[in-house]
Amino acid sequence: MRRLGFLVLTAVLFFGSGGPGRAGVTQEFRSQTSLGVRTADTLSQITGIAISPLLGMGALGAYKYYRTPEIERARLPWYAQPWFFSAALLVVGLCMAKDAAGPAVPTALKKPLNLLELFENKASALLATGVIVPLALELFEHLKAVDSTELDFAGAHLAAANLHVLGGLIAVPFALAIYAVVWLVSHTINVLVLISPFTTVDAALKSLRAGILGTVVGAGALDDRLGAGWAIVVVLICVLLAPWAFRTVVFGTVFAWDLVTFRRRRFVPERSGNWMFSARPIGTAPSRAFGLLRTTAIGGLEFVWRPWLVFPARVEPLPEGRYWVGRGLIHSQILRQEGDRPADVFNLPPRCSSHEDAIARVYEMDGVRPVGLRAAWAWLKGLFRSGPSLQSVGSPGNRTPAFD
Repeated sequence: MRRLGFLVLTAVLFFGSGGPGRAGVTQEFRSQTSLGVRTADTLSQITGIAISPLLGMGALGAYKYYRTPEIERARLPWYAQPWFFSAALLVVGLCMAKDAAGPAVPTALKKPLNLLELFENKASALLATGVIVPLALELFEHLKAVDSTELDFAGAHLAAANLHVLGGLIAVPFALAIYAVVWLVSHTINVLVLISPFTTVDAALKSLRAGILGTVVGAGALDDRLGAGWAIVVVLICVLLAPWAFRTVVFGTVFAWDLVTFRRRRFVPERSGNWMFSARPIGTAPSRAFGLLRTTAIGGLEFVWRPWLVFPARVEPLPEGRYWVGRGLIHSQILRQEGDRPADVFNLPPRCSSHEDAIARVYEMDGVRPVGLRAAWAWLKGLFRSGPSLQSVGSPGNRTPAFD
């Protein structure tokens, strides 16, 4: 299906942009429709909006508004009205100002703002679907006004009105698929920024996204075919990264929702199983797969997950060994002792914070230990504070040690 979609796009570009003529396709039709040029321009617009929905909608709306004669502006779509694109560009400007401030903004303040930006990007993505559908339909809208009553494509007679309907049926789902894949990969930057503790990494990730958006817009401005070609490259890369991006987006969404809703206050670990993310590949389950960890009838552990969250469930048994819960500052982990070093097996969502002891009891693990920043803080306190003294055997006057 994916290959068929790209073949359809290639065919539209080829026939619409002046490929070798076929019997019945007149030069007048090609000059009136310019279907290839329209398709190339629309593809660049869809890719740009997917990379940054709010910025894309605001910029496209402002462009349409100021390029339209004043007498016709009232008929422009909602995203091309001043009330919308002005507010959209204002929000984008505030986000850019926050990012430009860099180290001047304390991390304690910046992370909540990044959390709000994560949900803003999701809401903008849903809102932008109301822009993508009209853009796709506009490709074939002009066919209603074609004077020729019939067009001959390779001997098959199609009325212009029917070609308009058929084109819409093909273009809309194809445009939405491109939009969804590109947005999914772009949105992972918001997730990575949220979980990254380094402001320099945040700036680098957002600069990368802005740079890609700039190349898409710049290539389309230089030449329609160049813009379409570069947009196709971006889409193909996003298709390859889509499985990884989907798992990362689910990871970030669950973490953000748990933090915003204070889920840990209502969470109670279940003996039937608890939801968590794999921290490493487990059987066929890749890293950051979202699934249920449960105990088996014989006392072992197994991980139940679904590819893309909707496909048939798969059960991955865990190898035997010593497992324990690591208590972190923001989120905790389940680790397995492998030789002298523990290895991450699962990342627990923030809802499990303060419930580590109960989780260790549910799965009969070897207790709870501090990890990450908590472990570093415990080590730092040990440098400046002596621990409790060892108790001796016998009466207070007996100084015989409790060990040889």
